[in-house]
Amino acid sequence: MDDDMGCRMGKVEQMIRFACWSSGRKGIVVGISGGVDSAVAAAFCCRAVGPVNVLGLILPSSVSNPQDMRDAEDLCATLGMEHRTICIEPMLAAYRAMPGFTETPYLLGNLMARIRMSVLYYFANRDDRLVCGTSNRSEYLLGYCTKYGDNAADIQPILHLYKTEVYEMARELAIPEPIIRKAPSAGLWAGQSDEAEIGLPYSLIDAALIALSKNNWRASNSSEEKVLALVKKSAHKRIPAPTLSAGSTGQEENVQVR
Repeated sequence: MDDDMGCRMGKVEQMIRFACWSSGRKGIVVGISGGVDSAVAAAFCCRAVGPVNVLGLILPSSVSNPQDMRDAEDLCATLGMEHRTICIEPMLAAYRAMPGFTETPYLLGNLMARIRMSVLYYFANRDDRLVCGTSNRSEYLLGYCTKYGDNAADIQPILHLYKTEVYEMARELAIPEPIIRKAPSAGLWAGQSDEAEIGLPYSLIDAALIALSKNNWRASNSSEEKVLALVKKSAHKRIPAPTLSAGSTGQEENVQVR
């Protein structure tokens, strides 16, 4: 490991430790999918506060790949962290009983993401923990995430890392090779692939995002145009909900901060 990589990793660990200390929480809960993003996020948490203070939740549905579950369990064992597996199918069944329920891969995928985040926050509330997010910078900028689902969290240890950088970190953190080698997938339906759904490989996505950032978000080729369109379309996922200030209603709030 070179000095720069060590410094970058140390900053992430310091951020996690400070978040726990400043919030007064006793530990961290993180959803473990069997993919590289959650693996890297979990590894950072274990390094920062110790594996005894990190709980991993594996939350499969009927469409989850069994190999992903095995990889998730192996990761938790490798990191030495406690983990539990909770199937979300009974929760989905309750939604399916709702009048007017319509099922499409898109609707069901977003629903599963929000159910999983609700379970994570339940355990966080119960055990006085923080919820660790697992979103990377590439997917965050493209909007390839579910609002109030997988992009909701108390800490986001890899949100500053492009997907290609997540793989670099995974190798430095000794994440098991089967997790690093597998095709990225959100696991929201059988056979789902992130790169196929987005329409570009992550190598091109990251190159486009870096170039756009350096060029004041002006596209210079077709890949950058496609990526820029996704960034613009998903802007609502990255900004607070629109609201009026208290003054615009004619009533000022008397707020004193002590």
